[in-house]
Amino acid sequence: MNETLNAKLKKYFGDMLVYKSSANTKFFSSLSLPSFMRDWLVMRFSDEDGHVDTEEISAYVKKVIPKEDQWNKYMIDMLRHGERPRFLAKVKIDFDTRNRRALFNLPDFAFPKKKDDAIADWNVVEKNQKYLMSPTEAWGIVELSCHEDSRTGKNIFRLTDFVPFCPYTIDTDYYKNARKNFSTDEWTDVLLGAIDYNPQGFETPSQKFSMLKRLLPFVEKRMNLIELAPKETGKSYVFSNISKYGWLISGGSITRAKMFFDMNKKTAGLVSHYDYIALDEIQSITFKNDALEMQGALKGYLESGEYRVGSDRHSGDAGLVLLGNIDSYRMNESKNMFVDLPEIFRESALIDRFHGFIKGWTIPKMKENLKANDWALNAEYFSEIVHSLREELQYRVIVDQLLDVPKNAATRDTEAIKRICTGFLKLLFPHVKSAEQINETEFEIYCLRPAKEMRSTIKTQLGILDFGEFGQSTIPDIKVKR
Repeated sequence: MNETLNAKLKKYFGDMLVYKSSANTKFFSSLSLPSFMRDWLVMRFSDEDGHVDTEEISAYVKKVIPKEDQWNKYMIDMLRHGERPRFLAKVKIDFDTRNRRALFNLPDFAFPKKKDDAIADWNVVEKNQKYLMSPTEAWGIVELSCHEDSRTGKNIFRLTDFVPFCPYTIDTDYYKNARKNFSTDEWTDVLLGAIDYNPQGFETPSQKFSMLKRLLPFVEKRMNLIELAPKETGKSYVFSNISKYGWLISGGSITRAKMFFDMNKKTAGLVSHYDYIALDEIQSITFKNDALEMQGALKGYLESGEYRVGSDRHSGDAGLVLLGNIDSYRMNESKNMFVDLPEIFRESALIDRFHGFIKGWTIPKMKENLKANDWALNAEYFSEIVHSLREELQYRVIVDQLLDVPKNAATRDTEAIKRICTGFLKLLFPHVKSAEQINETEFEIYCLRPAKEMRSTIKTQLGILDFGEFGQSTIPDIKVKR
């Protein structure tokens, strides 16, 4: 990173910076910690130059961030010695309305086996409503205890304290205003550093921009994308490590109940809990016994964000991202690139509901020179910012005002292009408050053109999959108003 950009980062984001290095990355990879947790620890234990004491961090992690195999020790501490262990974990709160109780579970430890065995103290829940009442699990320091229920003789575990893991004050307005002090090229480098990449490792600006396309589901609700890429281009890393608000499923099987709604447990599925669901290794994912039902549910959800369970309607904001590998001879949008996808994703009516396509072969394979090795926005802070930008409505208003849409334009094409434009606007120009504040040429280059290109690839594939329906169609000639 050049000295001028480094100076700007330190001036405007001093408290939110962390020194990212390949050595630190390797060390934290051995601890199996995601980027947002890694950056928090580096900030806590680093000196002014960004150097960390790995032994000190190792001791802290061992004590406070347990692995699954350490759970038995906590059980002994509680059951045998009556102790109250404290450690960092993800917590999910549910309610037992019949008995007027709050229940808790720790997903990473598959605890408890029976939900009635784990009760959260009401004062803990009420004190931390902002965090514990969120639709996703909440990270925090938990304190647990165990006692025998005098009525039943059963051992009951209690959540007796919770300290939220929220180490930063998230001021979205400050982030937006700070953007004014950077050029678009500089801001692109800032974003790349935030997701652990070294901007200097990319050979061309177009490579950098291709990488940023992966962030669209982070900032825009229900952004549905398909990316096919060679191996080792970092697909899994971005979608599994940068944000705690996303969920990556790698291969294996997935059910309609897990994705949408579990009738037995009466609980909403992944689409109602996360910002995006990324299906990695999509060629190897299977759908247990209900592929056609899953296909039907996906069509409805991708179209409107709603899904039906019996006579009830439910909704979600999660985008769906399909991630798959592709051989070099298939890297041609004029040929069928979806031939190896699961059968349910080879139907044109479903593919039409995906907004855009990322040509993953335009992203370089991961090499040492692509790994961040300088000061950058820490991933936890950045993930909170992009998560909060999902709620900002003015960006879509600006896009609507800027674009001239032909009257005969297909609605799905128009919506896809506008949605992608909105995502790029949030990523690259978060400081813009009105259509008059953005340069029309920059908007066309960084928002409209890539949006049309991403949608055009989907449209071309639709023509190959279903020539009779889509063979002669093209994306609408949407332009910037002058």
